[in-house]
Amino acid sequence: MPPAPERLRPPEGLWRRRVASFGHAFRGVWAALGSEVHLRFHAIATVVVIGLGLYYSISRVEWALVAISVACVWSAELMNTAIEALTDLASPGFHPLAGKAKDVAAGAVLLAAIGALVVGGLVFIPKIFTL
Repeated sequence: MPPAPERLRPPEGLWRRRVASFGHAFRGVWAALGSEVHLRFHAIATVVVIGLGLYYSISRVEWALVAISVACVWSAELMNTAIEALTDLASPGFHPLAGKAKDVAAGAVLLAAIGALVVGGLVFIPKIFTL
């Protein structure tokens, strides 16, 4: 088979940059875990939920709902952390808009956590009470 034409080949270093971007993302998650108490709480909750899911042998659909819920909470918490850091950088002193940005970001985490709590209740409460 002849080599691909130049225009179809990825630029040199493209794959290396793609792999490096995953490294940056994981570094960001670890940095947030190291500095954010709420994210550590979510990490513990994630481990507990996975343990409950394994113990109760939840279905694939239930796993999907739990996984989406966990991902939403983690994503919201990481975005909240990023917004707080950028807000502190841009507005080291008090400003009402900076406070509003932080409050709205925290509200997104709250809504995601409430949604995850509802999903967890719908999945696990019937299983707990059938014991």
